[in-house]
Amino acid sequence: MFTGIVEETGTIKSVNALSNGAKLVVECKMILSDINIGDSICVNGVCQTVTEYTASSFTVMLSDETLNITNFSSAKQGDYVNLERALTLNTRLGGHIISGHIDCTGKLISTEKLSNFYNLRFEIPFEMTKYVVYKGSITINGISLTVAEVQNNIFTVAVIPHTYQNTVLRYLRLGDSVNIETDILAKYVEKLLGLNDNKTNGNISMEFLKENGFV
Repeated sequence: MFTGIVEETGTIKSVNALSNGAKLVVECKMILSDINIGDSICVNGVCQTVTEYTASSFTVMLSDETLNITNFSSAKQGDYVNLERALTLNTRLGGHIISGHIDCTGKLISTEKLSNFYNLRFEIPFEMTKYVVYKGSITINGISLTVAEVQNNIFTVAVIPHTYQNTVLRYLRLGDSVNIETDILAKYVEKLLGLNDNKTNGNISMEFLKENGFV
């Protein structure tokens, strides 16, 4: 479990295809001071397990599922990645609850630099928009952000200079793919209410919510 508060940015040292998935080596500095085999590391929003480490890098194994769902399918040597170690019981929850399980990839469609912050707009698949709400939490490449605007399948986040300059957001170009994790609370509520494909015995339906002014 993670918070979406990026600790540092690392650099992909190598990414090598395997018969099933790929082997990813990331160079970094700060988080290596407290790292062990088997630790969970959030790499660009994806929860990964450390299989090896040295004084300057750590290694994780990417499954075929991870490659299919995330933007690691196009990762290459020299790319920058956001890094965060797993949440501990004495850590402040400065962002929001993040599982590191990516829902989809989005695409950066515009960047607007204003006097005190940046407006970044992303396009996501239509089926994911039900989890994206105004003022709700969303994770982009492992960064906890707040949705400032939603229009159809496009949403906007307002990013302060500190976040922009200390994460991989500063390297994004128009059309670049980003890893998206929507708010996990929305998915649990959907499951409990029986509103998704995994049918439950709940008596609350979408029609009920509409009739009573909830949606």
